[in-house]
Amino acid sequence: MKNAPEILLIAVLAIGGAILIAKLFAKFLKKVTVWEYEQGLLYTDGKLEKIILPGAYWICPLIHTVTRVDMRERSVPIVGQELLSLDNVGLKLSIAANYKVVDPKLATIKVDNYYSALYLVLQLELREIVGTLKIEELLEKRNQIGEKLLEACRPKAAEIGLELSSANVKDIMFAGDFKKIFGQIVKAQKEGQAALEKARGETAALRSLANAAKMLEANPMLLQLRALQTMSENTGSTLIMNVGQELQTLPLQKSPAGGKSAGASLTAETEQ
Repeated sequence: MKNAPEILLIAVLAIGGAILIAKLFAKFLKKVTVWEYEQGLLYTDGKLEKIILPGAYWICPLIHTVTRVDMRERSVPIVGQELLSLDNVGLKLSIAANYKVVDPKLATIKVDNYYSALYLVLQLELREIVGTLKIEELLEKRNQIGEKLLEACRPKAAEIGLELSSANVKDIMFAGDFKKIFGQIVKAQKEGQAALEKARGETAALRSLANAAKMLEANPMLLQLRALQTMSENTGSTLIMNVGQELQTLPLQKSPAGGKSAGASLTAETEQ
C-alpha cells in the first residue's frame, strides 16, 4: 500500500494535470454562439472561409475568428440637415430610413462601417434632391422627396450589402420670418379656395334660374300652377297674375277661427 505522502502527491499531480489540460483546451478551443438574428463570418488565418448560420460552434482561437453581423431591420435617422432650396431658401429637414443587411460579406469587407457609409449616402443624395426644388415645389412634393431619395440610394446601398426599404421625410423647419411668410401664403390659398367655391355656388344658382326661365317661357302655365301652390301654402296674401288677356286677383280667404279652412275658396275679380 502507498503511504499518505505518495497519495497526496498523486492527487496534486492529477489536479495540476487537469488544470493544464483545461488551459490548453481553452487556448486551442473556444465556443462561439451565433444568435438567431445574426450570421457569422468565419475567418481562418485572416481569410474569409465561410458564412456560418445561427448555432453554437467550437473554433480554435489561434487560427479562427468569427465576426457576427446583425441581420435585423434597423433605422438610420438624419436629423436637422441644413439645406438650401433651388431659390436659396434655407431650411432644416429631417428624414428616417429603414435598412437591413442582406450580404454580410459585402457589409463588413467593402466598407469599414456600413452604418456610417449609408448615412453619408443618404445625406448627400438628400442635399442633391432638395437643391433641385424650389420651396413651393418642396412643400407640395414633400412625400415625393422620400420616394426620390429611396430610388436614388437603393443601388448604392446594395453595393455595400444593404437593402434600403424606406425613406420618409419627418420634419421641414424654416426660420421664424419664413414661418410667418408661409403662414400668410397658406391663409391666402385657403381664402382663394373659399372664394372659388362661393363663385361656383353662385354660378350653379344662376344656371338653375336660367333653366327655370327657359321652362317658364316654353310652358307659361307652370307659373300659374306655382302661384296657386304658393297661395295654398300661405294665408292672408293676395296674388295678382296674368291669365290669358285678363288680370285676376285671387285672395285666399281664412276661416272664422283665423286658420286656413279645409275648403279654402278662391275668388276672382276681372277687370277689362
